[in-house]
Amino acid sequence: MPCRARVVLWTELAVITASMSTERHGGGPVAARSGYLSAVPDAAPEEPLHTRVAKRLLHGRSAVAMPKVSPDGARVAAVVSTIDLDKNTTNTRIWLDGAPLTAGPYDGEPTWSPDGRFLAFTSRRGEKKGDSTLHVMPIGGPGEVRTICTRPDGLGSVAWSPDGRWIAFISRTRNERYEAEDASWQAPRRIDRFQSRLDGENWIFDRPNHVYVVAADGTAPPRNLTPGEFHHDGVSWLADSSGVVTSAPRHETWDIDWAADLHVVPLDGGEIRPLTAGSGNYGAPAVSPDGTQVAFAGFDDSMLWPQNTRIGLIPVDGGQHRWISEGLDRPFAPGSSPTAPVWLDDRTLVAAAEDRGSCHLYRLHVDGRPPEALTTGALWVQGFDAAAGVVAAARSTVRHPAELWVDRSGGDERLTHVTSDHQDWERFKVPCADGSDEIDAWLMRPVEFDSAERYPVLLNVHGGPFAQYGELFFDEAQMQAEAGFVVVMGNPRGSSGRHTGWGQAINGRRHPTVPGSGWGSVDVEDVMSVLDAALERYPFCDSDRVGMLGGSYGGYMATTLAARFGGRFRAICSERAVNNLVTFEGPSDITGAFRATHGRTVVEDPDEYTLMSPSRLAHDIHVPMLIIHSEEDYRAPLSQAEELWATLKTLGRDVTFYRFPGEGHELSRSGSPVHRRMRAEIILDFFAEHLEASG
Repeated sequence: MPCRARVVLWTELAVITASMSTERHGGGPVAARSGYLSAVPDAAPEEPLHTRVAKRLLHGRSAVAMPKVSPDGARVAAVVSTIDLDKNTTNTRIWLDGAPLTAGPYDGEPTWSPDGRFLAFTSRRGEKKGDSTLHVMPIGGPGEVRTICTRPDGLGSVAWSPDGRWIAFISRTRNERYEAEDASWQAPRRIDRFQSRLDGENWIFDRPNHVYVVAADGTAPPRNLTPGEFHHDGVSWLADSSGVVTSAPRHETWDIDWAADLHVVPLDGGEIRPLTAGSGNYGAPAVSPDGTQVAFAGFDDSMLWPQNTRIGLIPVDGGQHRWISEGLDRPFAPGSSPTAPVWLDDRTLVAAAEDRGSCHLYRLHVDGRPPEALTTGALWVQGFDAAAGVVAAARSTVRHPAELWVDRSGGDERLTHVTSDHQDWERFKVPCADGSDEIDAWLMRPVEFDSAERYPVLLNVHGGPFAQYGELFFDEAQMQAEAGFVVVMGNPRGSSGRHTGWGQAINGRRHPTVPGSGWGSVDVEDVMSVLDAALERYPFCDSDRVGMLGGSYGGYMATTLAARFGGRFRAICSERAVNNLVTFEGPSDITGAFRATHGRTVVEDPDEYTLMSPSRLAHDIHVPMLIIHSEEDYRAPLSQAEELWATLKTLGRDVTFYRFPGEGHELSRSGSPVHRRMRAEIILDFFAEHLEASG
């Protein structure tokens, strides 16, 4: 659920970049094994096109994140990431006022001291490989970078106390078994809880996230303020620096009911005090400047998903909370991961919300007046901060990965120029087949587009399903357009960014409170409506050369379309998919979560889970299939791909299966650069082979 650090449910948005060149071949541009397109500049001409395209897609790509405004509003720090394919890594550095400040290669989380004289940041500058470190450096004055503490298992959510004496952060606390030389010496794990493992993190029940505090001058080691089994997320200091507010499920049934509460954690080791009541999911805390209230993001029913996350307030001493964002029925959790609201003063805050393909900043009022948009247009805010009347944001558009923008007294200024200009797309709307609403959709033309040509088409379906495509830089679309395909995508029912009912439309048919039509119903109708509309409205789309691809829930949709509409497609790629809902949930890191969406557990209603599973229709799949999965995917376990591949192979169907070692569910977004390049090559090659000109 969205307010839980240990689980982000089906987040599928990506913000990457690509830039390549093409020339026409046959019935329209298409990237093929033999390399039909012109050579990409600065690439070896003997390399296949898909290799050149993938390298251009990744190598040297930069983006901005985590803006932080100094207390007086005069300066802005941010993190700039750059992919280095040669070293198979992503370098991150701290920039200040639009220029590099630190050397990297793994610096992040800039955090200002209350007086603005120092900047804390995280890194990996420890003596041991993998150690995470916390540092403080002077800004605008003499001094050197100081190492405040070192942690063996990461640290984040860095927050400086108002009195300047302490720095709080979140870090994992390892069980003693990790002190063993290797796994052969470790004691066995006794598993008592769901959610004992997390994609991208592996085992977490014996490595819970705790709140730590360390002296800002580094004179003492960090102290663990929240020992025990419970996982914590987010830190906001009380105004008098006597403690912090954090989010955590600190109750006995936390792994079953998915509830998470706000808690006050005293600095002196006193009793941890809950602020909320234990039935909802509340996180991303932010204490008001006067110290009387806590703003947060969340919703009241922890066992109902999806929901549009709202912004609320609760007295710091506890009591009844109230929602102040209800004037805008949109998710205040961009990409399904809520960012803490930022106080502008004691009466107003700023927060980000998705809205039909865009993500904008809104001014919220303590008195509950309707939110007011602070940004407009076709863009996506990917991070923000505010202080002294200055608002900074990392903004992405279709043509650019995120850059740093600053609003001082109503005037926008772009502080960084680390990205290149790329392909744009066209937005269009499609009526739902039942006439109940309209679907937001987008189309990207191939590079060097010629209206006299007919081009192969790739239909994309996002994951989630409670996620959305939108006005941000998306590497998949850029890669496909650069390779000569028309790219089509849309946000079918079940997606985020709309009113609550849109997201809940495909809840389970037997859901006890908000029944829907179930997965594989109106969502399939909407996806096919988008494809039909694109083929009808844009004559350059070749309806005889259509491919389709999707990952996670998009992979579920890929397998579903292969079985039910295979004759409409020349080839389909199903990636990190959910194919068999009956066998999916047990080994997944979100065991127990699907009850919130489908209404019942698989134990209670196996027939309904079977009905929604595309694997039961595998006999009807005749279209060539590409299956891609990661071997350490704990969200959609590898067995989901293995089952489908084995079935299709047994049936003698055309199926290709690639397994990526050492990667998890987020391969396409945060996997190693080399693996991401290889994945791009495989996908381009597959569709180039199957979507060539008819003759």
